[in-house]
Amino acid sequence: MEVSKFKKWVKPAIVALPSKKALLITGILCLIFIFVAMPLFNRLIYPLEYEEYVIDSAKSTHVDPYLIIAIIRTETKFDPNRNSRVGAQGLMQLMPYTVDEIIQQGNFSPAFRDYVNDPAVNIRLGSWYLADLTKKFKGNKVAVIAAYNAGPTAVSQWLREGVWDGTSKNSNQIPYGETRHYVKRVTYLYQKYRDLYEDLEKEVN
Repeated sequence: MEVSKFKKWVKPAIVALPSKKALLITGILCLIFIFVAMPLFNRLIYPLEYEEYVIDSAKSTHVDPYLIIAIIRTETKFDPNRNSRVGAQGLMQLMPYTVDEIIQQGNFSPAFRDYVNDPAVNIRLGSWYLADLTKKFKGNKVAVIAAYNAGPTAVSQWLREGVWDGTSKNSNQIPYGETRHYVKRVTYLYQKYRDLYEDLEKEVN
């Protein structure tokens, strides 16, 4: 293309551009939209349900509410009717033998077995279990997450024998592929929900 023809084509396009002031205002409006709309959009992708039950259970058991939420999101995506091929129940997918252990050691009413699929009951039992795991693993959240999936006996053995050092950084050392993925998923969602729902912690404290 000849230079003269190119200039002839480009000049009208440049003239048609908005003024610098208009471009600046448009840029500012776009930034405002991003800062306002993106969090709302993210909350649509990562919704929070059963917030009242989570807060209540977090207060009663002193468990990090974001850990409860991340577990629920990973296990059932807040669907209390999610079916499990291995018999896990409710929002937090508690196994029957785990429910029996929680009821016995946590001094819950045996009647809770009949309501384990009820969101309020399930979250309370699951939160107690997380509190118990937190004590067993001395506050190591990553080990707690792994134990929730693989069981505390297996995780204790890995840590004791040096198979895994209990950190998120070295989660690739975890022998079970499912648990490796589980730890990464829950850890990611934990931080995501913490960023999106930062006021939740104030309600618990």
